[in-house]
Amino acid sequence: MKFGISTFITDEGIAPTALGRAVEERGFDSLFIAEHTHIPVRRESPYPGGGELPRMYYRTLDPFVALAAAAAVTERLLLGTGIALVVQRDPITTAKEVASLDVVSGGRAVFGIGIGWNREEMRDHGTDPRTRGRLADERVRAIRELWTRDEAEFHGEFVDFDPVFSWPKPVQRPHPPIYVGGGAAAFARIAEYGDAWLANSGSPQELGPQLERLRETAGRPVPVTVYAAQQERPEDLEGYRELGVERVLLYLPTRPEKETLEDLDGLAETAARFR
Repeated sequence: MKFGISTFITDEGIAPTALGRAVEERGFDSLFIAEHTHIPVRRESPYPGGGELPRMYYRTLDPFVALAAAAAVTERLLLGTGIALVVQRDPITTAKEVASLDVVSGGRAVFGIGIGWNREEMRDHGTDPRTRGRLADERVRAIRELWTRDEAEFHGEFVDFDPVFSWPKPVQRPHPPIYVGGGAAAFARIAEYGDAWLANSGSPQELGPQLERLRETAGRPVPVTVYAAQQERPEDLEGYRELGVERVLLYLPTRPEKETLEDLDGLAETAARFR
């Protein structure tokens, strides 16, 4: 079982260059970072974690800028979005950003995608929350066309463009892996275009039945990466290993550099016990 790091990179925490270097030096295989373009001051959507929304949600750096900075100081580290909110992203621009990250990193980009929970945030991008699932699916399909065709075109309900040239193309073939985040509602998406499931952290007892359903829906084995796992629950890490989880992303709090490096040392010790 592989171990990576999931975190929020903000203007108040460790810089992406220092973080990327430190994560790779400690033997983790990947770094996945969260995205929020902004957070509306007046919000009705409840925070899924309960209570007040943490400050880091509205101070995140752009994920592709941050990951490109991390790419410049690392050699092996996989660089992923956890998650990119495709319902808030132009597909042509996003296709170029992911492909550019894949090029500058030498083929290490992972496109983790999801629908999102903050309805006010997506409305500010012109997205109707009632149709956000269909919108996300179309945008991912369009992005794949832009990655894989010299003259790409797409005609759908929400995305519509005639043949275009769009470069760079990704280094990875046919394209960077698409990790689909979410719960059981994501399984149909994984069946169609996902290369892996980016599962919200939960107990192995909760995850086990979901894995059976995922295999049935996809009709094939699907690699699983558990997002934001807590090192305080080593019994869960053992359970994930027994379930055949491919990768666990340990959650790293967003703090200044000195405190972050200390946190990473502790997470590295936890990961070493299960490798």
